Formats: sequence, C-alpha cells, structure tokens
Amino acid sequence: MSLLTVAGVHRHFGSVHALNDITFDVEPGTLVALVGRSGSGKTTLLNVVGGLDRPDHGTVIVDGIDVTALNEDGLSRLRREKVSYIFQTFGLIPVLSAAENIGVPLRLARTAPPDRERRVNLLLDLVGLTDHAHQRPTELSGGQQQRVAIARALAASPRLLIADEPTGQLDADTGLAVMALIKGIVDTEGVTALVATHDPIMMALADRTIHITDGHLTT
Repeated sequence: MSLLTVAGVHRHFGSVHALNDITFDVEPGTLVALVGRSGSGKTTLLNVVGGLDRPDHGTVIVDGIDVTALNEDGLSRLRREKVSYIFQTFGLIPVLSAAENIGVPLRLARTAPPDRERRVNLLLDLVGLTDHAHQRPTELSGGQQQRVAIARALAASPRLLIADEPTGQLDADTGLAVMALIKGIVDTEGVTALVATHDPIMMALADRTIHITDGHLTT
C-alpha cells in the first residue's frame, strides 16, 4: 500500500497553472527527490501534499487519510501526527535551546515530560548534537541548525517528511552531510521523505526522482 498517493491534482493561481494533472504514488520508507527549476511547481506541490494549500481538483492521500477532504482541525491534526516539514530557512525559535526546539512538537502533543525528554535525547544523538543540546540557534552553525530542524521534524514520529530545498543555505560539504543524514533517517526510521532539490547529490542518494516542469510531471 502506498504511503502517499497524489491523483489528478491541479492548482491554478489566476491564469497561472502551477500544477497540471499531477499523479504519482510513493511507497513507505522511500526517499523521493522532487526536481525542477525555480517556478516549476515544486513548492506548490509540497504545500498541497502537506495540507498547507488546497488543490483546485484532485486528491492527496497520506497514510490512508484524504488530505483534500480535511477541515482546518483535521489538517492541524495531520501536521501534528502524520506530516512534518524541514524548511530551507530552518525555522527555529531563537530563544529556545536546541533541545527545547526539538521538544516543541512533543509539548503540543502533550507528551509526558519523561517521555518527551527521552525522545529529545534520542533525536539529539541521532543527528549528532548531544553536546549542543543547550545552545541556542545563534550559537550553532547553519549545518547544526538544520540538524536541529530535522530532529524537530522527527519528534512526533511522522509518517511523511517534507523538505523544501533543505540544503539551499548550506555550503557543499555541510549540505552533503545533511542529505546523507536525511537518507539515513529514511533507511533506519522507516520515514517516507519527499524532498524538493536542485542538488545532484541528493538525486543520487534518492530511491526515486520525480521531475516537474511548468507544473507537469516529466518523469
């Protein structure tokens, strides 16, 4: 059974056809690279898949849930329990430490403090930041901040990880390390990942590559 099914999705912004009849399936535990030039529709597609935007036509199914049929409460629940995001700009809360940032989704889910602490410590170890647990984002390098963002995205054990150009603000060596980390997480945690990227290294690491051009899949 597919973890993600996108069927006949269209999204228009006025006269601009951002997505045109997008259809594909993704199996569980798969790293998919979504490849296309700027303006090709990658971010729009990620937003539709994750419930941040609604298609004009078509359906999106994530782990058996019809995302396109959910109301706002249902979409919020989906993003708490099933789908997590990694953004190019990290999106960390400046006044919180690395550990506190990672723990935010668990606080929102009202996870018991002992369980929350165990999960945060496990994730810090997974991304290699145990020694930086108490540092704030401004005290961390760009690569370390992105690792915190990845750990935070994994905190609530999502089924689908969505990443929009996650290495776009990193140098080549740091970007490679982050991409390898994402690939390792997919392999070890069983997470399914959909990653928008221009990077040929991420394409090489991916289990599958989907190309999008002017809102059309060209694979």
